[in-house]
Amino acid sequence: MKPRVYYSRQEMFKLNRDRLLERGVTIEDIAEIAFMQQARYNKNISMRVCIESVEKILSYRDIFHLVQLSIEIDRLAEEGGFRSPIQEIIRADLGMFGIDEVFGLTIAQLYGTIGQTNFGDIDVNKPGIVKRLNEDGKKGDCCHTFLDDVVGAIAAAASTRVAQIISEEEARKDPHFEPMQLPLEWKEEN
Repeated sequence: MKPRVYYSRQEMFKLNRDRLLERGVTIEDIAEIAFMQQARYNKNISMRVCIESVEKILSYRDIFHLVQLSIEIDRLAEEGGFRSPIQEIIRADLGMFGIDEVFGLTIAQLYGTIGQTNFGDIDVNKPGIVKRLNEDGKKGDCCHTFLDDVVGAIAAAASTRVAQIISEEEARKDPHFEPMQLPLEWKEEN
């Protein structure tokens, strides 16, 4: 029997959600960071939109691959599954390693320059679950070298998506706004 490699968006979301839960991360944990980041700029955001944004992002194929790979790399490092010197570098979450940030930037890039800027803010300030993952990973029992960056990047992407939703709502309030029929694929992607 041929191994399965293709999954629907619903399946990818569920697999990502479940794998994150195994590592102690909830959708609400990620959405909380997006909410805190956007609340600085807009007092009318809702936690519900932040949760929906995280859920949407977790259903994308590239994000699916990055989440699954990141968690597996961290798990293998916990089990001593790599050869030296990369085993020690990943376990130490060496600041000069940077590959974990590349994963984060790749996710944040989904939402352009602002997504990357939001990721930089989260990566530096380590709010909420990102801080806990980073600290727990440095204690030695578990490894979150990749997961803390991936979770922060998902929060950054969700934050940027929320800002885009708010911008779209504001644009529709403009008296010069002229609604137009969008292609069906655009409606499905939002």
